[in-house]
Amino acid sequence: MGVMDKLFKKTDDVDIEDFLNNLDVEEESVVENADAYVKPYSLLRDNDPEIVIDELKKGNIILLNVGDLTKRNAIKLRDMVGQIKNAAHEIDGDIARISADRVLVTPARVKIIKRKE
Repeated sequence: MGVMDKLFKKTDDVDIEDFLNNLDVEEESVVENADAYVKPYSLLRDNDPEIVIDELKKGNIILLNVGDLTKRNAIKLRDMVGQIKNAAHEIDGDIARISADRVLVTPARVKIIKRKE
């Protein structure tokens, strides 16, 4: 095998779907001395906004899944997200939609750069 063949040798193909689907398979232990956590939550029940707001007050970043509620009850979704948005702004946090089903909510002094490309 020549030098050029070694440089451009094809490596094993990566199945990106398999790789991405298995990212959260590993068990993680909670690090007690972390400054903040990134926590996933789904908006499903009436008390979910309070849970998200409590996490924001603790300084955690929330990755909010709104997909189920988007399909079932848009008015309820608007009210819940509005409640979370108001609370985030009260504590100098931020909120932004990052996909059709995901909303990112950040605590005090963490801002999201919102760019339309």
